Amino acid sequence: MTRQSDPHDDQRKRRKSRDSQLGRKTELRTPRLRLLVVCGAEVTEHTYVQGLKNAARNPAVSIKIVKYPKAPSQVVAHTVKLLEAADDAYDEAWCVLDVDEFTDIDQALREADRNHIGIALSNPCFEVWLLLHFTNHRKHAPSYDQLVPILNKYTPGGYSKTDLDFRHYEDGWREAVRRARLLAPDGKEREVNPSTGMWKLALAIGGPQ
Repeated sequence: MTRQSDPHDDQRKRRKSRDSQLGRKTELRTPRLRLLVVCGAEVTEHTYVQGLKNAARNPAVSIKIVKYPKAPSQVVAHTVKLLEAADDAYDEAWCVLDVDEFTDIDQALREADRNHIGIALSNPCFEVWLLLHFTNHRKHAPSYDQLVPILNKYTPGGYSKTDLDFRHYEDGWREAVRRARLLAPDGKEREVNPSTGMWKLALAIGGPQ
């Protein structure tokens, strides 16, 4: 005898199909972490962050990168203005800064903390972070000039601050995260040379290890 179709079975199948479609739509609409990254230098930091963004291809984040080559406190102030004008367009804001010979680092850190802005601070400079992609550098570095000769050993054709090729760093950024975390406690980069807080921003962009 031929079995007749149960209308309740048909309803259950339609409901299951509809729920499945809704589930897929919900997954597609999962909100991404919206990052604003303001770099306090003309080229190097911006190029690196853009390279990491492209290489990581992390679907969980969207990133706006801005160049603002000024003193640290000015970079933070500019970031505050961007956030105020953005009307909640970002979930997190970061400033990429160097200690170098700037005298307003403490002011910049206070203002960033007051406005809930993350700081990726390198001491003495961003090149510490780059060097950690290749080696566990722990020797005190008074300035940028002491780090460049070491970087030259690891970068084909020599290191160029104005012509950074992210492909040289792509395979080592997670190892740089591991090494950087051992150099200084989180938030103490101002007091430790060498050190860098770039690992925090790198993980926000590339995803957790």
